[in-house]
Amino acid sequence: MEQKDERRFISLKVKWALGTALGSLIIFFVVVMALFSAFTQNLFHQERQLLNQGMTNISRQLGTANAPLTKKRISRLVDPNASKSQIISGQDYRRPVVKELSDGHLVINIYNPDGKNILSTGPYIKKPHFTTNRSVHIAQGPDHDVLVGQMPIYGQKNNQLIGYLQVENNLDAYTRSYHQLELVCALALCLVVIASGLLGYFLSLFLLRPLDNIHDTVKEISSDPTKDVRVPTLNRNDELAELTTMFNEMLDRMQRYIDQQTQFVSDVSHELRTPVAIIQGHLEMLQRWGKDDPKVLNDSIKATLIETKRMKNLVQEMLDLSRAEQVEINFRNQHTIVNDVVHQVFNNFKMLYPEFTFRLDDDLKEPITVDIYRDHLEQVLVILCDNAVKYSTDDHKEIHLSLSRGMNTVEIGVQDFGEGISQENVKRVFDRFYRVDKARSRKKGGNGLGLSIAKRLIEGYHGSITLESSVGAGSLFRIILPIIEDPETKK
Repeated sequence: MEQKDERRFISLKVKWALGTALGSLIIFFVVVMALFSAFTQNLFHQERQLLNQGMTNISRQLGTANAPLTKKRISRLVDPNASKSQIISGQDYRRPVVKELSDGHLVINIYNPDGKNILSTGPYIKKPHFTTNRSVHIAQGPDHDVLVGQMPIYGQKNNQLIGYLQVENNLDAYTRSYHQLELVCALALCLVVIASGLLGYFLSLFLLRPLDNIHDTVKEISSDPTKDVRVPTLNRNDELAELTTMFNEMLDRMQRYIDQQTQFVSDVSHELRTPVAIIQGHLEMLQRWGKDDPKVLNDSIKATLIETKRMKNLVQEMLDLSRAEQVEINFRNQHTIVNDVVHQVFNNFKMLYPEFTFRLDDDLKEPITVDIYRDHLEQVLVILCDNAVKYSTDDHKEIHLSLSRGMNTVEIGVQDFGEGISQENVKRVFDRFYRVDKARSRKKGGNGLGLSIAKRLIEGYHGSITLESSVGAGSLFRIILPIIEDPETKK
């Protein structure tokens, strides 16, 4: 028992939507992370630069004391009521020190050379570490990281150590901006994923609509192969529109094959029914009373042999038709010189039908080689010439054969001047068992398979065969075959 496939069905639209969303997520995530990292680093750099600037301003102005720092000296240096026009070191004013000390997110602690705190704008977060080197580093705070700067203070004139400075930035503003940016990026990522997923789904719903139509058409044909349904055509110019066209053409070919097969079975049964019925009738007559009458016995045997021969020819032609449809498999790389075959068939028919006038117009100036089995080319020419003989009128028994060359092809023409074929019948003469005049064709021994065999053989070798005809003016069959370069012939 065949095991059923238990894999879960997932629509191509859902896969497309998920793939679009995932791809957009990855791309947007990379871009957002790059922007987020650049922005936060720049923000942190600003905070660090602000702390450094504050340390520089404070240490520069405290260094004007040129003596160990005390509360009184610091108070005099940072007194906002002092003269605002007093210049320190020729460039700096006292006002920046007041500004730095009053900055809410900076915690400033000043120590004397003995390490005693003499000024504080708030409790320190990081325990002071007195060193002669200036340093700015990140330390662990109660809620988040903080920025800590430490440096010694030297007098500007005597370069003597007069105290220590510690400035701490609590990074509250930076942390708030960091978390806000994180939230914005997360929301943007979610929005991009949802929007790209929906866009991908609806876009696939629109673009893959032909696949739904093809699916529905295949489903209907699977339930009823004879149903005449086609995929709706698209007013688009893309791969799916081309696929739809090719699929409809394939369905048209399948429908033609089904119709031809049905017609083939019907025609074969009809063609065989008549000779079988005739043979059965004669045998039954002989069984009842005809075997005692020599004349009846002779006529019945003669009629039976004729019908048996017809059946044999019909079966042989059916086998030839079946083989003609497999020439690409069984007769590959078969090379034939066209000139020799045409001249041979021309000479044979001149000998077989001396009452006919045969003419050959050979415009080829050198041997031409084509990719076809010699017997098949001869068989096609015999079929065409035999038809030309059969359907020529008694007052114009003339048949023309021609040979000419195109750019990369060779053309063979077989023309008669007989009854001709109407335009509505020209397209059907290559169908199986089709005969323009069935009564006359049966009298002339035709089964309606010759031209069908010829067409299958020529097309099997990538050639073409066409018919030009009009009633009362005869018919012209043209065979076109591609030329190949044969080294032996060229030599």
